[in-house]
Amino acid sequence: MPSAAQPLSPQQITALQQRATEAAYNAYAPYSHFRVGAAVLLSDSTIVTGSNVENASYRLTTCAEQNAITSAVAQHGPAIRIRAIAVANLNSAASQPCGACRQTIHEFSTPDTIIYFSNADGSFSHATIAELLPAAFLLDK
Repeated sequence: MPSAAQPLSPQQITALQQRATEAAYNAYAPYSHFRVGAAVLLSDSTIVTGSNVENASYRLTTCAEQNAITSAVAQHGPAIRIRAIAVANLNSAASQPCGACRQTIHEFSTPDTIIYFSNADGSFSHATIAELLPAAFLLDK
């Protein structure tokens, strides 16, 4: 199995970003109109996508990243490991994962898992989960 440390090829990165953008078209965002998609690349090379789902009770809204990870766990079990994740939106806005999503990503990642996220100009940046969440909550084992 490829590890998270193995870099993705430019073609893999583009494919992951495209899948995230495609997932954003399925977002349910009637309140904010901020449509986000996420594509999670698992360590076994499976890609699972998710989109944000809003709710009139704003606190009950779920982010695209969390929906993708929840789907991955439901389909493949709790032992999944995220190799990379791409986050995209249809609003031409910067879209790094929020704090709650960073913690959820961390739960199923290694410190070198890469997150690709859109910038306001439509380009993508990237960072590891350790860079985005240096003081993550950890489970004492």
